[in-house]
Amino acid sequence: MAFTTETKNRDYAWAVHQHPEFGRTVLLIRDRDMSSLHHDWMHGGNGFLYRHGGYWWDGARWYRPQQIVDRAYEGYEARPVADAVTVTAIEVLARSATAHTARVAKIADFTAPEGPLPHWREHLALWASHRKPGSRPLDQCTVDLQAPELDPADFVDRVGLAQIAELDLEDLPHPEYGRKDLPPPQAETAEGPRWSRPVARDWAEQYRRTHGPEKLLSTTTVFGTEQPRGLVDDHNRLTKIIADSLEDAEESKKNRLFTWTSGTRREEQAAHLAWWPAVAINDGIDGFVPLDAVRTTIVEAILGGLARDVEDLDERKDVFLGDIRSDVVHLIDWYILREPRLAPALFGEICLDARVRFGLDPKDVGALLRRSLNLDSSLEREILKALLDLALPPSAQSRDGR
Repeated sequence: MAFTTETKNRDYAWAVHQHPEFGRTVLLIRDRDMSSLHHDWMHGGNGFLYRHGGYWWDGARWYRPQQIVDRAYEGYEARPVADAVTVTAIEVLARSATAHTARVAKIADFTAPEGPLPHWREHLALWASHRKPGSRPLDQCTVDLQAPELDPADFVDRVGLAQIAELDLEDLPHPEYGRKDLPPPQAETAEGPRWSRPVARDWAEQYRRTHGPEKLLSTTTVFGTEQPRGLVDDHNRLTKIIADSLEDAEESKKNRLFTWTSGTRREEQAAHLAWWPAVAINDGIDGFVPLDAVRTTIVEAILGGLARDVEDLDERKDVFLGDIRSDVVHLIDWYILREPRLAPALFGEICLDARVRFGLDPKDVGALLRRSLNLDSSLEREILKALLDLALPPSAQSRDGR
């Protein structure tokens, strides 16, 4: 691959990708997009030819835009397009032409159009007429894909995207301010972006994976706010300790600084006194408990157990993974109840390290986590299943969800 800024028009750059089997791709791109395209081609693992807002081709199949994070592989899950048909240059040129006359533009005064280029068939014909003898045959030049899901009549707007994601419209990122938080659009219209339904469903799935654990493992404080269950549990426990202590002090008359009018008033005062100590315990940045160190301890404890399982065996597929120790499971509970949003990162790191260090299939590690947590976790079974469905990497999910 090669990249170079166009010296006669520095707003643009040339990008060239040479594939040993499928030939050469030459693109004129905006210069500011050079680094991101270089990353995609070099490290993205998402092919080299892109159409319709991120649909990509690897030479054999077409896939939807990468959105579903798989931490076990430090990348995205590739999801193939159903009934995709690869369109070649010769097929486009076989269609009837229009009266439009294409022309070769000069790069010095070139400006990219805002929308799709009209009369594209005529421009493709002009390109074909300039090809040199010995060039790749036109029936081997891939230019597009067709698929039922890319029918513009079936695209959804922001309202449809919100419905698919089961979100209120006001909770959906706005294209004007939060475009990077929305899925890549398959079309741009005067009314705003449009998405294919499968792309919208993928985005909704990743949104649930990102935000679902925190929502699932949160509850309401006595002040009426939503917080992680672990923080609320710590607060409630500290509130009771403080309330009981204040009651004892009042009864013994040893502390006359406190005068209570009722048990309810005592509970309210205790709740306020207990709140900030509870926050301090759960503060992952500067709290009493180093949450990052807890996470590392959990990961290393599980990997230590896996190391014992595989150390004397050569055939990894025959490895039996023993249950995670119950005290480690209790530590997992403690951590994810206080940092539910980080549950996907925790399980993803475990699956990734087990794959890289020991060659273990993420599905086997995911099954181990499910089995061990079902044995010893204090979480309710329905909540635990929902959490693991959201937080385990896609490659660690079994087909039957067990």
